[in-house]
Amino acid sequence: MTNSPSEPFEVPVVDIAAQVTGGSEDERARVVREIDSACARVGFVQILGHGIPEPVLAGLAAAMDEFFRRPAEFKNGYRVTGANRGYSPPRSESLSLSLGIESGERMNDYFEAFNIGVEARSFTDLTLSEADYGINVWPELAGFEAAVQAYFAQAARVARTLTTIFAAALGVAPDFFDRLTDHSNDVLRMINYALPEGTRVETGEMIGMGEHSDFGLVTVLWADRVAGLQVLGGDGRWHDVLPEPGALLVNLGDLTARLTNDRWLSTLHRVRPPVIDGTVRRRRAAAFFHDGNMDAVISTLPSHIGADGIAYEPIVIRDHIRAKLAGSRQGELYPNPGREAARVRGARE
Repeated sequence: MTNSPSEPFEVPVVDIAAQVTGGSEDERARVVREIDSACARVGFVQILGHGIPEPVLAGLAAAMDEFFRRPAEFKNGYRVTGANRGYSPPRSESLSLSLGIESGERMNDYFEAFNIGVEARSFTDLTLSEADYGINVWPELAGFEAAVQAYFAQAARVARTLTTIFAAALGVAPDFFDRLTDHSNDVLRMINYALPEGTRVETGEMIGMGEHSDFGLVTVLWADRVAGLQVLGGDGRWHDVLPEPGALLVNLGDLTARLTNDRWLSTLHRVRPPVIDGTVRRRRAAAFFHDGNMDAVISTLPSHIGADGIAYEPIVIRDHIRAKLAGSRQGELYPNPGREAARVRGARE
């Protein structure tokens, strides 16, 4: 049930406070229904009532500002080879490659980013690979690690609240997602969309972040109320999405689409911050990716296999994530582009 070309495009706003603070049974059921509808029609939803304190959000923003304002020499000291951690400088990635689509000018996404995440050694009772989970590097900046870790913990709580809602909406056991995420490879990507002072560009010349879908189960996004995020609607057009005051943006990833056989959407999106007087307007975002256990197998739910028997082939999360990252970060075209690439190629501005 996707948004049809005849329906106006919108990203629904859902207040999930009843699920966060323990509302009545009817209130919680209303949240489940609204999230289910948003996941099926759009694959994006704005959530209010998430419960992240304003000082935690402000602390994250200040930490990001402190890091990204530093000179390139400082930031490049935190690059990590072969892991989804640390600093990524501008033009070092091309997200459209994760769909199997090569952009006109390779590696032209101009965002810069800094990633931290769950580490293998965090799970003392398991033997996990650092190749899968990575080791964090922390900038030598006063208060940075504490502020980022505070937000990470809150975003993780929100993501797990959402998967509890998902379980109810999909009619699976309440602990269904717990079994897929008890050692989830969660990653927080802090992103800065800006060009060096004095850089002049023409409108449409630069790509903030190329077309892509997210790779895992669910993404929780904090972002400035600055234009730039665009979502591909069922009408084949790109639509601007601006966060409501106080809202977090939530979108589904590829793995949830596979679970539901595309009844729920892993929606394609991109970032095109506006160019004003030849200068890109700065935009910040922080995406928390709740990707699941790297050794878990994702199979289409039996309840979502149609009468024709068509379903996604089971896939190990590790294999899916590695193939997607090889596209965006290592310049290798994703080998199985499928329906998503066809939708991007057919999209209209």
